[in-house]
Amino acid sequence: MNINGILVPIVTPFDSSGNVDTTTLTKLVETFIEKGVTGIVACGTTGEYYTFSAAERELVLITIANAAKDKVTLIAGINSLSTDHSIELAVQAKTLGYDGLMLSATPYSLPEQDGIIAHFEKVANASELPIIMYNFPARVGVSIEFDTVSHLAKHPNIIGIKESSGDFSHALRMLQANFDNFEVICGCDDQPVDFFFWGANSWIAGAANVFPEEQVALFNATQQGDWDEAKQIMSEIYPAIHSMESGNYNQKAKAGCLKGSVDVGSVRVPLTDMPTDEKSAFLLLLSK
Repeated sequence: MNINGILVPIVTPFDSSGNVDTTTLTKLVETFIEKGVTGIVACGTTGEYYTFSAAERELVLITIANAAKDKVTLIAGINSLSTDHSIELAVQAKTLGYDGLMLSATPYSLPEQDGIIAHFEKVANASELPIIMYNFPARVGVSIEFDTVSHLAKHPNIIGIKESSGDFSHALRMLQANFDNFEVICGCDDQPVDFFFWGANSWIAGAANVFPEEQVALFNATQQGDWDEAKQIMSEIYPAIHSMESGNYNQKAKAGCLKGSVDVGSVRVPLTDMPTDEKSAFLLLLSK
């Protein structure tokens, strides 16, 4: 499974009635592929998966697979409050033709590290697809600590971790460990140059909904050793990325989709739309 490059945790377009807009979703996938991304992550945080009914989840997965299968890597997010439910979602992803899975620790239950290990091992033992762990303690409430990663990296079905804690010291320790057959993936939109400098090969970026072409160019520059070009691109997109990281991330990923050129509708409750002035200020950053 190829995960080298930019993978987009794609937003989910909703129409004016709040339903999944499959036509726009298909066009988004096709455009991201044209821009050169390596993969699409369905049902990720930016996709608002937690608001889906079972039927909507299946619809989103099928729509993305129909547009992208055999063109780019397809990864399905399978986060759930329940480990057993994550296994059910893994089976569904396999049935629908996905190549891999992305999985966080269970939200809300706040497991200790031994519980986190048990969670990932149970899913990995039951799944036929490779798993990328997702470390995002600000969302989940617990962090996947280094010793836990070191243990789980030995599992043949766990192939990497999307590191979104924001703590680059934690990321660097994992990158320096050089785990066998295991990728440390940039999950912080303001740190890709740092990750790539220290040997990361992938960036799973919600901001790729806004800047797919620029992020592909940044990745390519790092692979060619052109760090000045990489820093220049990052400097150009940083103001918008900093704005996204400062609040209303999902709202800005949707409002700024393809630099504000595509209407993907509103976010769903419990999220709410940005105030008009905040949205205007963010869109202004995309035009500079």
